[in-house]
Amino acid sequence: MTHQDHPHEMRKLVVTENMTLDGVIDMAAGWFDPLAEGGDQSDLIAATAEHRETADAVLVGRNTFEVFRGFWPNQTDDPTGVSDYLDAVDKYVVSSTLDDPGWQNTTVLRGDVVEEVQRLKAADGRDIVATGSIELVQTLIAERLVDEYRLFVFPVVVGRGARLFESAAVSLRLLEARPFVSGAVLLRYAAGADFRM
Repeated sequence: MTHQDHPHEMRKLVVTENMTLDGVIDMAAGWFDPLAEGGDQSDLIAATAEHRETADAVLVGRNTFEVFRGFWPNQTDDPTGVSDYLDAVDKYVVSSTLDDPGWQNTTVLRGDVVEEVQRLKAADGRDIVATGSIELVQTLIAERLVDEYRLFVFPVVVGRGARLFESAAVSLRLLEARPFVSGAVLLRYAAGADFRM
């Protein structure tokens, strides 16, 4: 049996974002504070835990990495499980200027982002999750490197801020739509064929 009979399956690159109803993923507008969200979040927390089970790598840009590093390792009593997960998981930071990441299991990717991500996708492992990191994620979208989108859409409209799909036209195939008690909805899409206007 030759190697071609069982081609190595590429890892999936999954973009996971919290976003407003009008498509804004930029948290700078102050619309999203996971620890201040009122009401029952248990179903939403369970969904994110489910997603963590399928991924063993996180890919972020420098700014998102620094926000995460400044926040999550300091959460001693995190009921969501995110803190422990981020400590343990392989973290890849795209940055030409970051020297010492200062967080275990972190690798700084300094090369061409497309080549670096293609290398990660070709390596053995489970899903790679990209989150936050607006510029990086928009590059990944434009370069057609994203396999799946997991969009947690919150019932908020902010009217300004960076949107996930700013420049690249993509077609998407719905895999799942899951409403939560809080009014948020998970929309899960597979990246479809190229979209032509």
